[in-house]
Parts: sequence; structure tokens; C-alpha cells
Amino acid sequence: MRDRVRHVIEHPRFQRFIVGLILVNAATLGLETFPAVLSRFGAELHVIDHAALYIFVAELLAKIYVERWRFLRDPWNIFDALIIGIALAPATGELSVLRSLRILRALRLLSVVPSLRRVVSALLRALPGMSSIVVLLSLVLYVAGVMATKMFGGAAPDYFGSLQTSLFTLFQTMTGEAWPDIAREVMSAHPSAWIFFVVFILICSFVVLNLFMAVVVSAMEEESAEERAELESDSATSTQLILDELAALRQEVAALRQASAGAGVDAL
Repeated sequence: MRDRVRHVIEHPRFQRFIVGLILVNAATLGLETFPAVLSRFGAELHVIDHAALYIFVAELLAKIYVERWRFLRDPWNIFDALIIGIALAPATGELSVLRSLRILRALRLLSVVPSLRRVVSALLRALPGMSSIVVLLSLVLYVAGVMATKMFGGAAPDYFGSLQTSLFTLFQTMTGEAWPDIAREVMSAHPSAWIFFVVFILICSFVVLNLFMAVVVSAMEEESAEERAELESDSATSTQLILDELAALRQEVAALRQASAGAGVDAL
């Protein structure tokens, strides 16, 4: 029975059905945000939402039945269980605010679709490298913030009047949001201030942020290399099993031939 349930929930058609159901459920939850749609089709949307939730719960129980204690060893299973548990929160009372988190069910695509799962795994793998870049970026922001406060605090107090204000302004500048307006206001009192802004943007936006991308790409390459190694290992194992079976069959055929030959000699 357990093997039959495992075959059903691991079948590609069932997986495609779950992916389609997640997308439909995400669309219905989005439609509930439109008052006109909710007033006209609210009952139908709620039925679809509850039906999807029941199917998700049944799938989760089936996984628990098939995998038993191994269910807890897979972080993606824990992720699915938390999302479904939030969706089962009561609609009234103190926990009613959790009902607004039902849209988190759309995140189940991360655990169902293998390609998305690989991307998330690569991002998690890149976190240690990102931490060093975050420290570097924070150091650059702090140094630039102290310099900007001392140099431009009097000319533009709204942007560089204090250290915390300077840090926020420089973070805004790093993202490229309205930094020319800030630079022009400062340059009205300090014409050479453009040098500071250009150097800061070059360091932050084109160097440090590109390091983030390099770390992520490197992690994704490592993830892909590990997957290829696993596939090659599985293929080699399957090939070896086939060769072993062929060798065993040859031995059996040879033994049968010897037995038949011996029987023929005895008959003569």
C-alpha cells in the first residue's frame, strides 16, 4: 500500500497537477483582493480555496505516511508543512491575521518545481560568501557617510545633516534613486562634489553589487556540478547493475548448457 501511494505522489502527472493547483489557488487569492470580483464570485473563490487546501493537506499526509520519520529530514517538507499549517489557522480570533498569509501557498512552487529548488539551494549556498560582501558594503557606507556628513552637512543638512541621515541618503544614492538631484544641491555649494558621488556609485553599484552576482553565479555552478555528479554516479551504478545481471545470466546459460550436454552424454 505504501509503495502504491509513493508511486502516485511521485508520478510526474501528479506533480504537474499540484503545480497547476498552486497556480490556480494563487490566482484565486489574488482575485479576492478585488472587491467587485469578491462580491460577485466570492462563494466560488472560497470553494476553490478550500478545495485546494484540502488537496494540499491530503498530499502532505500522504508524504508523511510514505516517508515516516524521513519526512522531517527534508527541509522542503518542513517548509510545506509550515505553509499549510498557516493556511489552516482559524479565520476568527487572535490568529485571524495569519489568514492573510494564505498567499504563501504560492511559495510551494519552490519545493515542487526542481529548477526553482535549485535556485533557492544555490542562494542558500551563497549566503556565507554574501556575508563578507555585506560587511564590505557596510564598511564602505560607513566611511562614505562620515566623510559626507563632515563635507556636505552644512550645504545640504536635509541629506547630510547627521550620520544616520547621510547613511540613508548614500543608500538611496547607491540604488540610483534621484541621486542627480541630491548631487546638484550639494554641487551648488561644493562644485567638485560630483567626484565624491561618482566614485561612491562606481564602488558600490558596479563593484560591490557585482560581487554579489559573482558569488551567486559561483554557487549555482557548484550546485549544477553536484547535480551532474550525482546523475553520473546514478548512471554508472545503473550500468554496473545491468552488467552484473548480464554476467549472472551468462553464467546461468553456461551452466544450463553444461547440464544439457552432461545429460546428453549420460543418455548415450
